[in-house]
Amino acid sequence: DYVVVKMIPDNRLPPRHLHSVHTGKTFAVIKWESPYDSPDQDMLYAVAVKDLVRKTDKIYKVKTRNSTVEYTIKKLEPGGKYHVIVQLGNMSKESSMKINTVPLSAPDALKIITENDHILLFWKSLALKESNFNESRGYEIHMFDSLMNITAYLGNTTENFFKVSNLKIGHNYSFSVQARCLYSGQMCGEPATLLYDELGTGEDSSATKSSRSTDVAAIVVPVLFLLLVTLGIGFVVLYMRHRRLQNSFTAFTNSHYSSRLGSAIFSSGDDLGDEDDEAPMITGFSDDVPMVIA
Repeated sequence: DYVVVKMIPDNRLPPRHLHSVHTGKTFAVIKWESPYDSPDQDMLYAVAVKDLVRKTDKIYKVKTRNSTVEYTIKKLEPGGKYHVIVQLGNMSKESSMKINTVPLSAPDALKIITENDHILLFWKSLALKESNFNESRGYEIHMFDSLMNITAYLGNTTENFFKVSNLKIGHNYSFSVQARCLYSGQMCGEPATLLYDELGTGEDSSATKSSRSTDVAAIVVPVLFLLLVTLGIGFVVLYMRHRRLQNSFTAFTNSHYSSRLGSAIFSSGDDLGDEDDEAPMITGFSDDVPMVIA
């Protein structure tokens, strides 16, 4: 035995499983499911987007029969904070969530140039890689003194450099540059940070490391080159001496070669002497030869 039960759709239920699929700098993709499975008619949803920074509201309408709904909220601001509410058009129960958009990137190639009584911060324009950034917005600069444990706001500029004066000898500083914060510091860009810890020598840490590595390379490379040249010359000298000795030995053996015997003849050291030694040796005397003694 069995019985078929058909549930009556309740349009007062809220959308289910509301969540964010992807968040960018100026958009957010959200997703949810209908209040009940397999709707048999089009359902009208109201998507309310509240800007928690600007304190403004926008409402979008979505009409669909799908059980799973995916919607893209556009025209958001980088680094913004939003509260999203989704409910049926009849103002039923709601589902809500918060979204934070991706802030603007940090400026690239932050460098420090040391002058006599001040330093200059340089960086690349953020507009080169961020289409949503306008140079008129400008940048703001912060400084952290690690010795005093104090963070100071140095100011803002629309240029790509900033002058910093009145630095104290023996203090270590960290400088950060970012897109200027909007709406009381609630909407900022990512900061680019650079450590400046060798004020006595007028160099930042990154410049010091690179200069030291350059100095080491400038010393090591010539030394290695000289060693290679010396080894090459040594091999050439040894090779020439070896060839000379080989030629001398060949000439010596050729001068002592006997074609009759088919071999070289070498005399011992005892046989070497004056030409008189080459005279034949007297082996004896005959009895009929008188001996004359002068």
